[in-house]
Amino acid sequence: MPTTPLLHRPVRIGVQLQPQHADYAQIRAAVARAEDAGVDVIFNWDHFFPLNGDLDGKHFECWTMLGAWAEQTSRVQIGALVTCNSYRNPELLADMARTVDHISGGRLILGIGAGWCEKDYDELGYEFGTAGSRIAALGEAMPRIKARWAASNPVPTREIPILIGGGGERKTLRVVAEHADVWHSFGDLEVLTRKSAILAEHGVAVGRDTALVERSVAVQQPPVVVGDDLVAAGATLFTVGVSGPDYDLGLVRDWVAWRDARG
Repeated sequence: MPTTPLLHRPVRIGVQLQPQHADYAQIRAAVARAEDAGVDVIFNWDHFFPLNGDLDGKHFECWTMLGAWAEQTSRVQIGALVTCNSYRNPELLADMARTVDHISGGRLILGIGAGWCEKDYDELGYEFGTAGSRIAALGEAMPRIKARWAASNPVPTREIPILIGGGGERKTLRVVAEHADVWHSFGDLEVLTRKSAILAEHGVAVGRDTALVERSVAVQQPPVVVGDDLVAAGATLFTVGVSGPDYDLGLVRDWVAWRDARG
């Protein structure tokens, strides 16, 4: 169990605007609508092809888009949920993140994970390897990213928050315990609760109190159904995923209203 209770954090609402099945003008309009709706974070994802619907349908690249969002928006945090560590040299990724951080005036979250979508790897010529090798590469990349930030001129505007997504109990959660400011759990309430306890055990092993790590979850149900239970389990960042071409923000607005009603 955690060495100390999880920190009291404000509830935050995110939206993942999945860059698939849409023209970029529709994505740009969705970004504006999401910021106007009052979300705290706007994410995209780091894939090269759609993940559902027409798997060869329209799709756009992650980090080019984040640079555009940094200029378009003024209040929300932005980031990928999540960047695939395999697709970019860690030093290059660090410099891209630092640049977007400056463009946005200090609003970037570096969301990162080990990678899993074999089609992306095959189509763009990356070595897929194994789950173990990809997680090991993620662990090796994190200190390289931080070292590149420290050596940059100019350095990032502040310590860029690192969100790590994944739930591998032996390896991924150890990387989370060592490096993450935010942990994104892929799963339901039971998964969040069980793996949060495992994360705390890794924290003890590496000498870091994982009560300092914010818990993040994806949600596809209304807040009146799952919100309070997830907060009781320690989650404070709730992200609704929506796809093009329409980018329906109805559920997102329900979560924003729920956040505001909590005070």
